[in-house]
Amino acid sequence: MRIDLDTYREILDTLTRNKSRSLLTGFGVFWGVFMLVALMGGGQGLKEMLERNFEGFAQNTAMIWAQQTTKPYKGFRKGRWWEMDYKDIERLRQRVPELDEIAPVLFGGWGRSHTAYYGDLSSQPRIQGVTPDYANIVSPKMYYGRYINDMDLSERRKVCVLGKKIYKDLFKDGGDPCGKRIRIDSTYYEVVGVDYNASGGMNFNGRAEEKVTLPLTLVQQTLNRGNQVDLIAVTGRPGVVMSKIAPRIRETIARAHYLDPTDEQGAMVFNTEVLFQMLDNLFKGVNFLIWLVGLGTLLAGAIGVSNIMMVTVRERTTEIGIRRAIGATPKMILSQIISESIVLTLVAGMSGILFGVLILQMLELANTEDGILTAHFQVGFWTALFAALMVSAMGVLAGLAPAARAMSIKPVDAMRDE
Repeated sequence: MRIDLDTYREILDTLTRNKSRSLLTGFGVFWGVFMLVALMGGGQGLKEMLERNFEGFAQNTAMIWAQQTTKPYKGFRKGRWWEMDYKDIERLRQRVPELDEIAPVLFGGWGRSHTAYYGDLSSQPRIQGVTPDYANIVSPKMYYGRYINDMDLSERRKVCVLGKKIYKDLFKDGGDPCGKRIRIDSTYYEVVGVDYNASGGMNFNGRAEEKVTLPLTLVQQTLNRGNQVDLIAVTGRPGVVMSKIAPRIRETIARAHYLDPTDEQGAMVFNTEVLFQMLDNLFKGVNFLIWLVGLGTLLAGAIGVSNIMMVTVRERTTEIGIRRAIGATPKMILSQIISESIVLTLVAGMSGILFGVLILQMLELANTEDGILTAHFQVGFWTALFAALMVSAMGVLAGLAPAARAMSIKPVDAMRDE
C-alpha cells in the first residue's frame, strides 16, 4: 500500500492539533487533583487550628458561673444578682459523685484593669486565682517553670504564672523569667512559670495568654474577696456523659442560693462536651464536602479526557485504518488509545498533586509562631498515593469508549474517510 506525502502531512497535522487539545484537557485533570489535594490539606489545617483554640480543655468539662436570674423563686424576684461561694465545692462533691475534678476560680474583678511592671516595661494583665486542681481541667502549656502548687495555696505565697502575652510584654529579651519579681499594681510577686496555653476558643474574663495566675487563697486575701468564687470548673469521671449530670449540677448550686433549679440562665452550666461534638460533626460535613467537590472536579476532568480522546480517534480514522490494513490487531489499537489516556491523566494528575503540596507547604510556612508550626496543611503519603491511583483508574475508564470506537473502524471504511 502506497501512502503519499499529503497523507503523512495530514497525520502530522492531526497529531499537532491533538497535542494542543490534550494539553487543554489535561489541565482539567490537573485542576481536579489540585483541588482535591488542596481542599483535603486545607481542611486538615483548619481543623488543627480550631482544635488548637480548645487545646488543653478536657472534653468532658463543664464551667459554672453565676448570672442574673431570669425566673422568680421563693419570694425572690427575677433579675437578682447572686454569687457562688467556696461551700459550693463541697456541695458538688457530696451530691454529684460522678464529678472527678472540681476547681474554683477567682478573678481579679470582672473587667477590672490591672497593670504589671518589670523595670521600665509594663503590661495590662487579667488576674485569676486558682487551685492546683485547675491544671487537671485546663492543662497549662508550661514554657518555663511550673504551675501553682499546694504549698503556694496553703502558705499564700506571692508567686505568679505569666501568660504568653504578658511574658513577652515584660521580658522583651526573652529568657527564663523564673525567680524574678514583677509588680502588679502595688504588690510584688515572684515569677515561677510561663504558660503558653492559648485556649483561644473558650475565654473567661479575658484570653489565657493575657492572664497572670496567682494562688486562689492569695487573691482572696489580697482583694478581700472572702469565700466568693467567680467560676467553678468540673470534669466528669471516665464514662460519665456531662450533659446527663448538668441538670443535677445546676440544681445543687441553685437550691443553695435560692434560685429556680430550671433557671438555665441564672445558674449557667457551660458544657464543653456539646461544643466538641459540634466541632466533630462540623468537620465530618466539611470532609464530605471536600471529597464531593474534589471527586466531582476530577470526574469532570476525566470526562474531558474521554471526549478529547474520542475526537482524536475520529480525526485519526485514516491513520488507524492504515495501521489496521498493514497488520495492526484490535488489541494493539486498544492498548495505544488506553495508554495515551492513562499517560495524559497520570501526568496531569501528578502535576496537580505536586502543585497542591507546594501550595500547602507555603501555607504551613505562613502559619508558624515563634518558629513553631501551628497547623499542618498537608496530606498524608497514602492519601497522595490513593489520589494517584484514582487518576490512573479514571484514565483507563476515560480511554475505554474511545478505544471501543477505534476498534470498530474497518480498514476499508477508514481509507474512504476524508
